Amino acid sequence: MAQTILKKTILAIAAAAMAVSGMVGVAYAQRDPAYAAARSAGQVGEKMDGYLGIVGAETPALKRLVDNINIQRRAVYAERAAAEKATVEEYAMTSGCLAISRTVPGEKYQAPDGSWQTRTSAPPMRDSRCP
Repeated sequence: MAQTILKKTILAIAAAAMAVSGMVGVAYAQRDPAYAAARSAGQVGEKMDGYLGIVGAETPALKRLVDNINIQRRAVYAERAAAEKATVEEYAMTSGCLAISRTVPGEKYQAPDGSWQTRTSAPPMRDSRCP
């Protein structure tokens, strides 16, 4: 039990550090005007597993954009997870919790039941495993 709590704490700290320091490649991709437009239009959203998802109709351009960002995220997650002695999935999920918590009203995110939700002024629905 104590190890689980410690591991969750370490993952939360690491994910917070990632959020503060930024993910260079991912941050750059996410400043792409196409990404910003897709996010504000509700075409993409943050998923519980730490990756970006397509909400609704998929186009080839949107798929390329999301795939590119997710490849970069996975690379960062793998590197950071190894450094923290965690699995990529654990690290990605913690990062997903943080990304969802940082959404702003009007943006899409994945709820714990898998449905896509639009963020309101209320806090987003969170998975019980989120730190």
